[in-house]
Amino acid sequence: MQKKFGMVIVNYNDYPMTSRLVHNVENYSCLDLIVVVDNASSDDSFSKLEKLANDRVAIIQNHSRQYSSGLNFGAQYLMEKIGSCCILFSNSDIIVKKEEDMKILFQDVKDDVVVVGPVVDEHGVLNRGWRLPSTFQEILFNIPFFSHYFKRKYLLYDEKLYEGNTSFVDVVSGCFFLVDSQFLKNCGFFDEGTFLYYEEQIFAEIVKRKKKKEMIDNRVVIIHDHSVTIDKSLKRIQKHKVLKKSQRYYLKKYKNVNFIQMFLLYITDYFYRFVLCIRSLVGR
Repeated sequence: MQKKFGMVIVNYNDYPMTSRLVHNVENYSCLDLIVVVDNASSDDSFSKLEKLANDRVAIIQNHSRQYSSGLNFGAQYLMEKIGSCCILFSNSDIIVKKEEDMKILFQDVKDDVVVVGPVVDEHGVLNRGWRLPSTFQEILFNIPFFSHYFKRKYLLYDEKLYEGNTSFVDVVSGCFFLVDSQFLKNCGFFDEGTFLYYEEQIFAEIVKRKKKKEMIDNRVVIIHDHSVTIDKSLKRIQKHKVLKKSQRYYLKKYKNVNFIQMFLLYITDYFYRFVLCIRSLVGR
């Protein structure tokens, strides 16, 4: 029986980007169904998106703004319609260069490889996956002025890793990635314990526990044309609070942090917030 392939696109107040992506991929013959999930947009996105619906594009509305909830809602709908398949999850602000790129990614899912991602071009910076950090490293990421240094030091792989066609990594970018639907179903879908952020690390922990693998295909490059929807919806300090709340959830549930580690996380986080407030006051 030939494997089926579907795509789930999550939209939140971003009709222009979402419609652009739909028009980008709707005629790709490799896709059996494209599902656009509107995540409780506060604008008129859903009514506009409904006009894009056809026999290859389904538009559905999720009553939660939570990102993982949107992914799960779309995946379950897709599996109900076409059965077991490979699911390509995508942000709305993505540009796919050609259909052949999707076909290559679909072919990569086999045996113990259950998650596949492309090289993600983010305004000239290439995102090719990263390592799962330790709890100590997560604490270091909270230190102002040095967080970017520690992230580069502990998260990024050496360039030599990407010399072949494919590379195994701990975590692939959550903006555009492929998952085997049966594996997703067997592990209970995506964890909905965070509102936003850390979804990739959380799912990577699940993949690791199941003794499966995540992989980057270095032959495929997609463009992440960063939307500013989240930046408009969440102010900088509020965005930081959401990020760190997700960090603590991830570490509590998947890293079993102790009291001292959690105390250090809170202390470094409050210091980071203080620096953000000072920067806001001086207009930086």
